Amino acid sequence: MSFGDPNNPYGQPPQQPPAGAPGYGYPQQPPGVPPQANYGYPQQPAYPGYPGGNMMLPQSMPGLLVTARVFLFIISAVQILGALAFLYFAAFASDVSDGADELGFSSVGDGGDAAAGIFAIFALIAAALAALSITLGVKFGRGGQGIRITTVIYGALGAIVGLVGLFVGLDTGMASSVIGPLLWLVFGGIIAAAPVVPSGTAWFARPRY
Repeated sequence: MSFGDPNNPYGQPPQQPPAGAPGYGYPQQPPGVPPQANYGYPQQPAYPGYPGGNMMLPQSMPGLLVTARVFLFIISAVQILGALAFLYFAAFASDVSDGADELGFSSVGDGGDAAAGIFAIFALIAAALAALSITLGVKFGRGGQGIRITTVIYGALGAIVGLVGLFVGLDTGMASSVIGPLLWLVFGGIIAAAPVVPSGTAWFARPRY
């Protein structure tokens, strides 16, 4: 037997690879490159942060936006009732105008026609605003920056109207004339502020799949 024979029990043991050397059959990493973890799994892209820090994107609608959404639906109900009331006044004024024309009071009939037209215009405006309120509330779930900006402007205009009404009510000195404008001011302020705070901004900027 010779010491070079691998089957010789008295021969030298086979040479082991030096410590730290990679084993055969595994891909080699170039020098200076850290080893990659989770072979075979694609790396997940990191989502960009939003103002206030690189935070996790919300998975459910923030509470302030939920409140603003409820307020939009309440406002839409009031606007629908207002549209119906204006339509009733328009129909009443039209009936008065027709009766005055039959009795020969042409001036009264003309005034009734004008009032009916004004009430009809108010009814159309109230109906359009109700449709806008409902659309904004429904679109909170999937809407983007367009819905966000429209909501801010809509809420700000409503708050301005409520503020003007509040000043008028304070001048009259009647408590009943202050409650309505005050509620309108609060509703408009919350609707305008909800999409602007960081949680609302992140909600409308989240990725959609």
